[in-house]
Amino acid sequence: MSLLQISEPGQSPEPHQGKLAVGIDLGTSNSLVCSVRRGGPVPISDDELGDLVPSVVHYGKDAIHVGRAATEYLLTDTQNTLTSVKRFVGKNQSDFPDLSVFPYRFEANTENLKIYTNQGLVSPVEASSRILNYLVERAENQLRGDIDGAVITVPAYFDDAQRQATKDAATQAGIKVLRLLNEPTAAAVAYGLDVEQSGTDVPDQEAAERLIAVYDLGGGTFDISILRLHRGVFEVLATGGDSALGGDDFDALICQWFLTETGQQTESAEEIRALQLRARRAKEELALLQQTQIEFKGQARTLSRDQLAELIDPLVQKTVKVCRRALRDAEVSTDQIDAVVMVGGSTRVAAVQAKVEAFFDAPLKSDIDPDRVVALGAAIQADILIGNKNDQDMLLLDVVPLSLGLETVGGLTEKIIHRNTTIPVARAQEFTTYKDGQTAMQIHAVQGERELVQDCRSLARFELTGIPPMVAGAARIKVQFQVDPDGLLSVSAEETTTGVRAEVEVKPSYGLQEDQIATMLKDSFEHATDDVAARSLREHQVEAEGLAFAIEAALKADGLALLSGDEQEVITLAVDQLRSIATTGNLRELQCEIQHVSKLSESFATRRMDKSVREALAGHTVDEFESAD
Repeated sequence: MSLLQISEPGQSPEPHQGKLAVGIDLGTSNSLVCSVRRGGPVPISDDELGDLVPSVVHYGKDAIHVGRAATEYLLTDTQNTLTSVKRFVGKNQSDFPDLSVFPYRFEANTENLKIYTNQGLVSPVEASSRILNYLVERAENQLRGDIDGAVITVPAYFDDAQRQATKDAATQAGIKVLRLLNEPTAAAVAYGLDVEQSGTDVPDQEAAERLIAVYDLGGGTFDISILRLHRGVFEVLATGGDSALGGDDFDALICQWFLTETGQQTESAEEIRALQLRARRAKEELALLQQTQIEFKGQARTLSRDQLAELIDPLVQKTVKVCRRALRDAEVSTDQIDAVVMVGGSTRVAAVQAKVEAFFDAPLKSDIDPDRVVALGAAIQADILIGNKNDQDMLLLDVVPLSLGLETVGGLTEKIIHRNTTIPVARAQEFTTYKDGQTAMQIHAVQGERELVQDCRSLARFELTGIPPMVAGAARIKVQFQVDPDGLLSVSAEETTTGVRAEVEVKPSYGLQEDQIATMLKDSFEHATDDVAARSLREHQVEAEGLAFAIEAALKADGLALLSGDEQEVITLAVDQLRSIATTGNLRELQCEIQHVSKLSESFATRRMDKSVREALAGHTVDEFESAD
């Protein structure tokens, strides 16, 4: 017989336990909430429904269902049953080339992604909030107390918009977010604990510092992170990925294969969803079997494991390319990787495991369930952040996945925080005005690796006003970029002589387009030489425009007094020629013309300087200046 435990309202029934904190993996296909209990992280489950919660929300006419209860409506009320909403979070309609592939009715004539349901228009943030609320309620029921805080995981390659949207969903659900934690880092936390508890045959000297690759392939996203594990420190050396590649894409390829094989077509939202579910089931069965059968609309086809491998090979190869780039960024080779941690349900696919093991030539670690490892790691971190383990010295060092910077004159990108910089981080740089008397400056924050703003992704714009009118180049504008532990960006600008200040917390309403994140780095490498040339040309064009503007201002002020008519005409024609050459895009000619015009105007500049000195000395004697000394 056991004694009845009694606890105060709102407190944990478990003795000696502090505040209640949870780790939440908000997944594309399934979600999970975990908590540290009796010293270790455990999934919080429902006796009847299990611990994994399908990331599905059904908007009925009279009620809203979440999780397994919502899956009952997948085929009977398809348009009101939302799945894989994680793929929509932080994005706009223009981010998807073809919305017709989804079985939903989207709001027309707007950039916002909102879906018509029985309960009205629903955004991805609202649907995500329902899932988060369901998870927290489950945790509170099982732990018998109010949740004091949560660590919510996000793909490492989620951009600022997607991270902010996830945090907004948590806010709507009434959750105090302790931190947004990158999924691969969360997996590394759980993996580290697993090594400490279960032991390893690796010598202590090697175990003290290990290089780990975390390969995370879920239902809708892919991440690869290279981490150094050393005495409780999880340092992310490099990260890469694709926020629009996952198991859903495997399912889509299976659907396409089946329709091609049978000559069929899907004619309704219900048929699309039905075939997708059969494709997903076939994929899962092939993780255990050599072949399986897909039946749909009276026809059946057999799909083998080898056929699946052939179908998805281009996508798996795509992940391998990203892995290769991440290793290069981390400045390590495959033979230095001690192990590869496999995360996400899609890593159960045999072809994925084979490709990853062949590429890294290192053991694959899946000791902890790939579907649960992320939430378990998040729970460990939540327990530390809430203050239950003050003696815990675990330190997480995540990184910025893509460079952050701003636009300078001429549409150039000036990088302030470079990719793979450890966060949290704050960096500042000084800029100045471009024109005389300029009293305002527009700050345009961008994200990407290219040299020109037009090739990067716009994050936010704001204006710094109230700059004292000065000559061009005299003002000192300090611009600071700050990335918090959640990976969210804030930008501030200050005119240092007056203290005039403006700032913005970057909350863009859209995310990167399909495959855009994954291709940004690739483009930066492929176009590196062209980008350097384009930047050099643009810089010289800016220099030419500045020189032309300064000379024209000087001619207007002192041309008649200091130059003859012929001299004015020669300089004016030279300035016109300079502007003309600047538009042709010939860098060498432009460089020569800048030198020519600068030399041509030297005599005029000298006369202006002499004039200024004479005016300054007018009415004074040399003795006055000597006595002042």
